[in-house]
Amino acid sequence: MEIYITDLQAYNEGHLVGLWQILPIGEIHLAEVIEEALAQGAEACNNSEAHEEVFITDYEANIEIEEYDNIHKLNELAQTMQEFTDDELLKLQLLSAEGYNEREVIDTGIDTYDVDIYDYRDSTSYTDTFELLASDLVDDGCFGEIPKALEYYIDYEAIARDLRMDYTEFETNVIGRVA
Repeated sequence: MEIYITDLQAYNEGHLVGLWQILPIGEIHLAEVIEEALAQGAEACNNSEAHEEVFITDYEANIEIEEYDNIHKLNELAQTMQEFTDDELLKLQLLSAEGYNEREVIDTGIDTYDVDIYDYRDSTSYTDTFELLASDLVDDGCFGEIPKALEYYIDYEAIARDLRMDYTEFETNVIGRVA
């Protein structure tokens, strides 16, 4: 998670002054970064008034961040997310795409949500992602035992069309659903 911490007073006076910061970091270091952003704002405004408030003007993260989010709480959230596996991050992205509040998901516990995720990012096939899923489901026996003589008559495109009703492609070549 990376955020751009901006001096609010300098911004209101027409100066976009701040610092990019990768979270999580130690609380003391975070306080120093905030002070540095405020000092840069005071310098840009050429005044000695105390600059006291910061906000977030940009970010790079797996969750939605609001401009007036508490930076210290974001730091704690980033610490929690840093411990997530790649699968847990995909799960969080899917839940977010399905309308779940990311912070509630993290507070509740990511493992309490039952999701199915199919990751085809490494696939070199030009086949539609949902058709790849259809093929995998057929191969896994989800439609019962299919005689060898009938395998060539399976309409994967039709199965993929039906799968689009239940599954979401929330990242390129990654499909999932909340069970």
